[in-house]
Order: sequence, then structure tokens, then C-alpha cells
Amino acid sequence: MDPILGAAQPLDFSLIALFSNASPTVKIVMLMLIVASFWAWAIIIQKFITFAAAKRDADKFDRAFWSGQPLDDLFDRIGDNPKGASERIFSAGMLEWRRSHRDDGGLIAGASSRIDRAMSVAIGRESDRLTRGLSYLATVGSTAPFIGLFGTVWGIKIAFEEIALSQNTSLAVVAPGIAEALIATALGLLAAIPAVVFYNKLSTDSDRIIGNYESFADEFSTILSRQLNEE
Repeated sequence: MDPILGAAQPLDFSLIALFSNASPTVKIVMLMLIVASFWAWAIIIQKFITFAAAKRDADKFDRAFWSGQPLDDLFDRIGDNPKGASERIFSAGMLEWRRSHRDDGGLIAGASSRIDRAMSVAIGRESDRLTRGLSYLATVGSTAPFIGLFGTVWGIKIAFEEIALSQNTSLAVVAPGIAEALIATALGLLAAIPAVVFYNKLSTDSDRIIGNYESFADEFSTILSRQLNEE
């Protein structure tokens, strides 16, 4: 083909064309970033669903807890299969409360501290469940730009090598290789920016939910301590 006619043909700068023409290393980088971005969005969506369910369960349980019904009746109604985090924390405290009573009705020494520890363990489990996956968002947010930059640097290196071999520095020869390389940086930023934004958002929401669990545990512990002092 005539070089002049070849240079005159329109260049395809679509994403698919740039990806297909990229070097194998840059393709691997792009695929890694695309997979990381999809995985990050899956975690973000799942966390929003989980947090919304946790808030609904907490509101429902708070209404039942403060409705004035006896705590023993509420515990019996919940049974051995508490549905929400608040119910699980409450059940952990109530279970230890009942275990702290001897057969003669007296209390085993140190009941208050054991109840607090039981609820603290339950809160720790709920905290792990709420924050699971957030570390991945933090990792993507901090590393994706550098992974994309690596792909860009490598792609520019390949482009310069091709320019040197062709001994042609026209824009039609230089532009495609540079464009292919820059796509890697764009994908890195596309993966990192939502990951950082939603990591901060979800971390704040999880801290608020866990703080509510801890506040409830403190209030519940105060109620039980008052009953311990009366017995």
C-alpha cells in the first residue's frame, strides 16, 4: 500500500480499537483495571443494600425494645434465630444474663462484666460484617492510578520503539500509540475515584451504625445493672 494513502486513511480511535491495538502488557493492565472497577462497584452496591437493611432492622428492634414489654418476653419472642444485628446483640446480653443466674435464683459473681463482654463480642462480629470489603475499596483507590500509570508508561515506551523502527514521526504514526497508552491511565482513574469516594462514604456510615450498636449496648447494660442491684 502506498504510504501516503495509508496515512490518509482515517484512524480509528474508538475504545475497542485502541484496546485491540495495544500491546499485550497494556491489555493486561486494562483488563485488571476493568475487573477491579466492576468488583468495586459490586461491593459498593452490596454495602448500600446491607447498610439499608441494618438500619431498618435497628429501627424495628428499637421500637420493640422501648415499647415497654418485658425484656424476657422480647427475648423469648426472638428465640434462637435473631434476624438483625440489634437482635443478635440483645440476645447475646440476655443469654449471658440468664446464664448468670444460679438454680436457686441467685446471681453468679461478675455477671455485669460478662454481659458487657458478650455484647462487645457480638458488636465486634457485626462490625466485621459491615466493614468486610471496604479494605478492597481502599486498595483500589490507592493503587489503581499507579497501575494505570504503569500501563501508560509501558504503552508510550512501545509507541516510541515503533516510531524508531518506522523512522516516521508524523502525527498519524505517533497519535495512536500515545492514545492507547493514555487509556490505561484513564481506566485507573475511573476505577480509583469511585472507590475512594464510596470508601469514605461507607466507612462513615458503618461507623455511625456501629456507634448506634455500642450506644444501645451501653443503655441495655445500664438497665441490666439496675436490675442486678435490685436483686
